[in-house]
Amino acid sequence: MRDFRDAKLMAKTLRQALADRDISLTHSETLEIVARQFGLDQWNILSAKIDAAGAARCAIGIEPPMPIFRIFSVEKAMEFYCGFLGFTLDWEHRFDENSPLYCQVSRDGMALHLSEHSGDASPGAKAFVRVANIRAYHAELSGKDYRYMKPGIEEAPWGLEMMVIDPFSNRIVFCEQG
Repeated sequence: MRDFRDAKLMAKTLRQALADRDISLTHSETLEIVARQFGLDQWNILSAKIDAAGAARCAIGIEPPMPIFRIFSVEKAMEFYCGFLGFTLDWEHRFDENSPLYCQVSRDGMALHLSEHSGDASPGAKAFVRVANIRAYHAELSGKDYRYMKPGIEEAPWGLEMMVIDPFSNRIVFCEQG
């Protein structure tokens, strides 16, 4: 169920639904309508309420989780994450030359930790990642013609999804929502 923190998305959805019926409203007008639906006189009041809720959430400082995926081959992991998915290797750590690798790869605002350490994670993990433009990312990946993965796009009730599976059975579901 949606709440006041989803107001901008609700206004966008309302505007599109009305446009489909040949009723034209500005984004500002739909924001005002949504504010009234929440019993408030104007958008500025609802916006302040949204900002206050965000500030309350940040008081403790909890941040998004950092997924750790178990890997068994550094070469295959780098081929998949850096070569195919377009991530960058940010840093790597080994206790000595003959120790397992622990590293971070990232792209845009997403970061993952990859680990050869047996106790860090189980193979076959799954991460759900929101993206702004799933079709553009799909086109980029399709253009690479990676021999081990040819992901497609599927429509789910919550958005468009593209799942990739790394060489170690870890799955990442990229999803474009509303």
